[in-house]
Amino acid sequence: MAEIKTIAIAGAGTMGAGIAQVFAQAGFKVTLFDINEQTLDKAKSLITTQLEAAVSKGKVSEIEKNNALAKLTFSTTASDLIADLIIEAIVEKLDVKKTLFSQLAEQNSTTTILASNTSSLPITQLANGVSQPNRVVGLHFFNPAHLMKLVEIIAGAETDDQTISAMKSLVEKIGKKPVVCKDSPGFIVNRVARHYYVESLKVAEENIAPIETIDKLMESAGFKMGPFKLMDTIGNEINFAVTSSLFDSFHQDAKFRPSRLQQQKVDAGHLGKKTGKGFYNYN
Repeated sequence: MAEIKTIAIAGAGTMGAGIAQVFAQAGFKVTLFDINEQTLDKAKSLITTQLEAAVSKGKVSEIEKNNALAKLTFSTTASDLIADLIIEAIVEKLDVKKTLFSQLAEQNSTTTILASNTSSLPITQLANGVSQPNRVVGLHFFNPAHLMKLVEIIAGAETDDQTISAMKSLVEKIGKKPVVCKDSPGFIVNRVARHYYVESLKVAEENIAPIETIDKLMESAGFKMGPFKLMDTIGNEINFAVTSSLFDSFHQDAKFRPSRLQQQKVDAGHLGKKTGKGFYNYN
């Protein structure tokens, strides 16, 4: 397998932008794609802001910041998604991701690795129908991607050892911690952590305690961020979608049942920090 020198990322939301920043800082040439030009502008602004914050904290030099920004290219043209490794960070819908992967497989070399940043969708299903499914892999970063060290590498039924080995080496090269796991609903982190959200939502729904109290108690117990603050940071629509996906994948196992309280937030457009309102008001 050829050395990975170029990276393309589909989807310039919070996760896509963060992943792009990580690879640019590590010296890779990165193309960040999104169909929405406004989303790309926000991504560029976010990356610049995050790099400037790192400079102010002494974690990155001004030269390193400028070098990272110089490695980034922004595009609304899907045909620009040509690279040694392409990571999709688009909407969490299986059919949309599969369509994208099929398009990427057609316009790239057969050696191009196709990776998904999905939180819960099966890698095996994403690879089904893609030419050379052995090069399809899960590469799950955590929010915020430029700070969180863990990256889950998920092997689908067809993913070969060479692809997994290449991803492990790459993740280590960018200063992250790779953890390889088999394809299963929620992988490791989202499966285990799901109950941090689900049970907290149940406590709130049953009026056992206000959300502020629940957050403070969990933080006092050692968690860096309370569940409701964390859901607002991730985005309630994303968090709700992952819970719904696990609920369906585990054949409606009650322990993964999505919360009506969170669904109401999503229906109202109260997605969290990104909209200025979620479980908390950020305006």
